[in-house]
Amino acid sequence: MTMNKSVSAKMGLKAGSRALFVNAPADAIAAIEPPMLDVGAESEGDLEGDFEYIHLFVTRQAALHEEFPKLKAHVKPTGMLWVSWPKAGQMGTDLTLTKVIEIGYEYGLVESKNLRINAIWSALKFTHPKKGKVYRNSYGTLNL
Repeated sequence: MTMNKSVSAKMGLKAGSRALFVNAPADAIAAIEPPMLDVGAESEGDLEGDFEYIHLFVTRQAALHEEFPKLKAHVKPTGMLWVSWPKAGQMGTDLTLTKVIEIGYEYGLVESKNLRINAIWSALKFTHPKKGKVYRNSYGTLNL
């Protein structure tokens, strides 16, 4: 008998991690089933400290451009920034997988994993690039 891994396990979200969820709808949090976390709070847009896990939920490119660089500044060198957007144009989104990757590259992070949270939300994991590695795909190039 095989056990299906939870969404949080697939995301690499470990109990006790310092985590931050931004604009996360309740149904998405329920689908992720996060373990017990050291959850940070975003108070009036002020973030303090660094996080192992940050998860941003957005529906518009403009919001992603606004939030991505702010959140990136608080991702630990070994941490991850997950971006979620509605799949298949739901909720009037102007985001697609390729657009999310392109924006991530623009701000200096690289994608490493894509998964489905639920019927509405897709998620893409971004991490800090490794020094000396060239990241190149059809959406952008990142040289370090």
